[in-house]
Amino acid sequence: MKTQLKNLLYILIGILSASFGLKGFLLPQGFLDGGAMGIALLIKEVTGLNIGLLIVLVNLPFVLLGAKILSKAFIIKTIFAIAGLSLAVTFMPYTQVTDDKLLIAVFGGFFLGAGIGLSIRGGSVIDGTEVLALYFTRTSAFSIGDIIAILNIVIFSFAALLLEIEVALYAMLTYMSASKTVDFFIHGFNEYLDLTIISDKHEDIRHMIIDDLGKGVTILKGKRGRLEPDGSEKEIDIIYTVTTKLEVSKLKTEILAVDNSAFIIQNRIDEAHGGFLKKHLEQH
Repeated sequence: MKTQLKNLLYILIGILSASFGLKGFLLPQGFLDGGAMGIALLIKEVTGLNIGLLIVLVNLPFVLLGAKILSKAFIIKTIFAIAGLSLAVTFMPYTQVTDDKLLIAVFGGFFLGAGIGLSIRGGSVIDGTEVLALYFTRTSAFSIGDIIAILNIVIFSFAALLLEIEVALYAMLTYMSASKTVDFFIHGFNEYLDLTIISDKHEDIRHMIIDDLGKGVTILKGKRGRLEPDGSEKEIDIIYTVTTKLEVSKLKTEILAVDNSAFIIQNRIDEAHGGFLKKHLEQH
């Protein structure tokens, strides 16, 4: 129940943020975005139809596609989020914040992206582009990023043809602002990094990470790819650890102080639950 309430709060805040980005920035000046929201905004500018209705109509096919490949709970929350956004855009009394086109593109994209990102963290979407991309990746050689890029190229091209080239250019700027904000709100709150360390001084590095830095490690058994001069295979312990983005610089500095030729692989992970990492963060 606690998790569901937290997810619901994410979705509600996301709806308010996205509707503020639309009514407070983008809609008054006829600005566009990418994705399904960009399609709805483009149709609104060409036909004059109600944007709240268009948000529902444009996202409906994506929701129907998602029903075939995604969970029932996800679809229910997505329907709630899209309907909530439609109502908020229609009835919330937001006022225009600024007339500056650059500020409109950047901050309109920011608030819209924040809304999309928060809704995703709550287990739903208010822009069905990713659902469409996920569906087509199952039957094509294109990646999700490829399909989203192709869709946005089509949207921006139609914006340039039906409206003005300047509108299309500002739409690209809005989309870049929104997409970066979405990425931050999905990954930026609890951004963890995992490090895989290969070194002949693995024992010294293991003790340093555990004893000096107070972190947990996992030891993976591996073999060198290159054979020894006598033809034998050299076994080696591979160290795996997880840290936060604020601590990773210090951790790598300490590793290289022990072995400046250590091979370190760093990856970003969305979230980490439980284990020694949580205890370490609570203590510090």
